[in-house]
Amino acid sequence: MLDVRFVRKNLDLVRQALADRRTDLDLEGFAKLDEKRRAVLTEVESLKNERNASSAEVAKLKRAGQDATELLEKLSGVSERIKALDEEARQADEASEAFLLSVPNLPHATTPVGKDETDNPVVRVWGEKPDLVFPPREHWDLGQALNGLDFERAGRMTGSRFAVLWGWAARLERALAAFMLDVHTRQHGYTEVAPPLMVNADTLRGTGQLPKFEGDLFKTNFKDFYLIPTAEVPLTNLHRDETLDEERLPLGYCAHTPCFRSEAGSYGKDTKGLIRQHQFSKVELVRFARPEESYEQLELLTAHAEKILQLLGLHYRVISLCTGDLGFSSAKTYDIEVWLPGQNAYREISSCSNCEDFQARRAGIRCKAKGGKARLAHTLNGSGLAVGRTMVAVLENGQQADGSIVLPEALVPYMGGVSVIEP
Repeated sequence: MLDVRFVRKNLDLVRQALADRRTDLDLEGFAKLDEKRRAVLTEVESLKNERNASSAEVAKLKRAGQDATELLEKLSGVSERIKALDEEARQADEASEAFLLSVPNLPHATTPVGKDETDNPVVRVWGEKPDLVFPPREHWDLGQALNGLDFERAGRMTGSRFAVLWGWAARLERALAAFMLDVHTRQHGYTEVAPPLMVNADTLRGTGQLPKFEGDLFKTNFKDFYLIPTAEVPLTNLHRDETLDEERLPLGYCAHTPCFRSEAGSYGKDTKGLIRQHQFSKVELVRFARPEESYEQLELLTAHAEKILQLLGLHYRVISLCTGDLGFSSAKTYDIEVWLPGQNAYREISSCSNCEDFQARRAGIRCKAKGGKARLAHTLNGSGLAVGRTMVAVLENGQQADGSIVLPEALVPYMGGVSVIEP
């Protein structure tokens, strides 16, 4: 959430940022509401001063044995007016907060301006596309032929956008997650966390999913609990309403969890395979940083996610999301897109973002140096990586002409020595 004082003083800057984001919000209406709210508060303060002075005068009259009836009647009217204005101020505060909760983060100065994903520039490329001398097959075709992916049974027991993983595929998913966690904890210094898979509404408000994106969430019928759309949500909220010792920063956490998304608005898109599921597995990375170090930390977090693909020998590219494609809470985002020969396309496998103090303000996450003043921390998050999509990349890039899959060498120890999935 943006600071109301910043918005108030920088309306033109915020207006331009929203235009760059292709976001249409009634900023003028908010400005009028904020002006009215401040006028109400000024009047309330004036009336309270008047009430205090009148109360003192009433006490003085009573001590002198004089009639204070007229002044008491006036005092009663002032109190009623204050009560009415307090209610106006409360309603204005609620409306102001509701508006600010709908405003996305401001793009960082280095975020490219653009209308949509077609304007996202490529930052770097790693590796080369595999040289396949046969027509490549898509992962769902490969996985079903090898009796590892089963969409038909999943469809019968639940519905579309679900999958059953059999045998080698189930083990490969487990192997990928364990490999990623080992790299991030042993080489990159993250602390592994096993968080709740259900969270309350305040937690989702803290990271920006609520109130704007409730349609993307699965809500339970118990209290106000929601299934997590990503482990970013509970990991970021680990320090909600806390003040962190700046000497401990940066902090890095990772978690392997299932994620649940309704995929609202994606009707008819990626209906086959594992790319866009209602339930999927992901290893998530979250970092807490000092404000002056957060962009250095963004580069580091992105490098950590890239390292997984490098160790797996998978060709990828990194793009910088433009303003029109930027996520709600992010000020700057790098997407990592892995090459899928079966689809003859790059597909997103990780999104690494610096949210600056946007989430921290919503969640009350502060940091404080010894002898200094508390200030909002900066939060960062990224996939390290999406496990299902990494499996897709392993299948499509490792496919052979006979239908077998050669696994990356780094995964062989996690697969009990199996290096090839045979037809």
